[in-house]
Amino acid sequence: MNHPLVQAFFVGRAVAELINERVEVALTDALSELGKFDAETREQLRQFTEEVMLRANRAAEAAENSATTGYSQPSTDTVDLQADIDELRAEIALLRTELQKYRTTL
Repeated sequence: MNHPLVQAFFVGRAVAELINERVEVALTDALSELGKFDAETREQLRQFTEEVMLRANRAAEAAENSATTGYSQPSTDTVDLQADIDELRAEIALLRTELQKYRTTL
């Protein structure tokens, strides 16, 4: 490699190959993380759906039982609907901020 032009060509080629490899690794890692996030989100959604259906079935059974007996038994849990709504709104706000943070890091 006595000629500087030939040396510059090979150095440039090596730089391009190395950059290409690093970009490929970074892209692969990013897509892997995105796939993992997607899988976790789908699993959480599936679990949430199962929980909703389980509670709906319980409520339907309780309503059916109270309809057949002619009276409904008072619930042992005191339900404060407004407190539940406020807690859900707070959780939604927290999830939105976390999602916004996640989107800005991409």
